Amino acid sequence: MAGFRSFLNSGHSPTLFASFLYFAFSCCIWVLNGAMAPFISETFNLSPAQKGLMLSVPIIAGALMRFPLGILSQYIGRKKATLVEMGLIAVAMMFGFFFVKSFNDLLAMGVLLGIAGASFGVALSLGAGSFPPQHKGLAMGLVGAGNIGTAVSVLIAPPLAQAFGWVAVYGLAAIAICIPMVVMIVFAKEPDDLDAHATFKEHIACLFEKDGWAFSLIYAITFGGFIGLATFLPTYYYDQFGVSKVQAGQLTMLAAFMGAALRVFGGWISDRWGGINTLSVVLLTVAITLVLCGLSGGSLVATTLLVMLCFSALGAGNGALFQLVPLRWPLSTAVAGSMIGEFGALGGGLVPNAMGLSKQYAGSYAWGFVVFAVLALGMLVMLRVMQLRWTRTWAEKGGRARMA
Repeated sequence: MAGFRSFLNSGHSPTLFASFLYFAFSCCIWVLNGAMAPFISETFNLSPAQKGLMLSVPIIAGALMRFPLGILSQYIGRKKATLVEMGLIAVAMMFGFFFVKSFNDLLAMGVLLGIAGASFGVALSLGAGSFPPQHKGLAMGLVGAGNIGTAVSVLIAPPLAQAFGWVAVYGLAAIAICIPMVVMIVFAKEPDDLDAHATFKEHIACLFEKDGWAFSLIYAITFGGFIGLATFLPTYYYDQFGVSKVQAGQLTMLAAFMGAALRVFGGWISDRWGGINTLSVVLLTVAITLVLCGLSGGSLVATTLLVMLCFSALGAGNGALFQLVPLRWPLSTAVAGSMIGEFGALGGGLVPNAMGLSKQYAGSYAWGFVVFAVLALGMLVMLRVMQLRWTRTWAEKGGRARMA
C-alpha cells in the first residue's frame, strides 16, 4: 500500500482518475453495436457477413480517428481535446437515437461510434503525463484499464435494449457521457511533459520509423484482438451456443473484464520484468488459446474459460506494449500512442469480418480463430528480432526503463 501511495504521489492522481473515467465511458460507447448485435441482427435479419461488417465499422472508424485526435491534442492540449471529443460523442449518440432506421443508417452510426474509439492515445498520454518514466507503465496500465468499459457495455446494454429497445440505448449514452466531461473539467490538469515547440514533422516522426510500425503490428494483435473479439463475442455466443441475448452479453463481460483488469498487471509487471519479456509470453499464450477456442466450439464451458485466458493475455499485452511507448517516444507519447492505437484498432476491425466470412463460407467460426493465432505467432517472431536492437539503444534488457 505504501508503494502504491508513493506511486500516486509521484504524479497527478486526479488527472489519472479523470483519464481513466474518460477512456472507460468511451470504450463503453464504442462497442455498443457489438453489445446489442443480437438485437440489431434480429431487427434487420443480417447474414453472418453483414454482422461482421456491421461490427467492424465502429472499430475501423475509431482507429482512423485516433491519430488526428492525437495531433490535435498536441496543439490545443490533451484535456481540451478530450472535451471536444466527448461533445462530439454526445451529438453522435443523438443521431443514433433519432435517425437509425435501416441497415445503411446503422453503418453510418458505426462511423459515428468510432468517435468514441479515438480516445485511446490521448487518454493514456494525459493520465500518465505527469508520472516519471519508471512509473509510466503502471500509470498507463491504470488508464488503459478503462477497457473495462467494454465489459460494462456488454453487461448493461442488452438488458437496457430488452427493456426499452436498442435504439433508446443511444439516447441513454448521450446522457451518460456528461459524467466524464464534468470530472475532466473539474479535476484534470494538462501535464507539462511535452515539448510545446516541436514541429509537426517532429510530432509525426514515428510514422516513418520501423519501431513505430513494429509496435503497431504487435498492438494489432493485443488490442485489436481484445476489441475485435469483445465486439464479436455476443454474436458468437448467441449463434454458436444458442444462449439468450442477455446471457451472451454476460459471458462476454467475463472475458472483457479479465482483459481490462490484466492491463494494469501488464503495465506493472513490465515496469519490473520488462515489456519485451511480457509481450513474448502474451503472444504465445494468445496463439495457443485461440487455436483451442477454434477446436472447442462444441463446449460452452471450455470456450468461456479459454476466452477468459486469451483476454487475460491480451489485456496484459496491451499494458506491456504501452510501458514501452513512452520509453521510445518520451516527447511525443500522445502522437505515437495514437498512431499505434490507430493501427492496432484496425487489426481489431479484421476480427469480426474474418469470423463472419469464416462462418458464411466455411460453415464454422474455427478458421477465424486460427488465422488470428497464426498472426500472433508471426508478431512473436518479429518481436524477438527487433528486441536485439531495442535493448542496445533505448531500453534495458527485457524492455525495462533505463535509469538516468
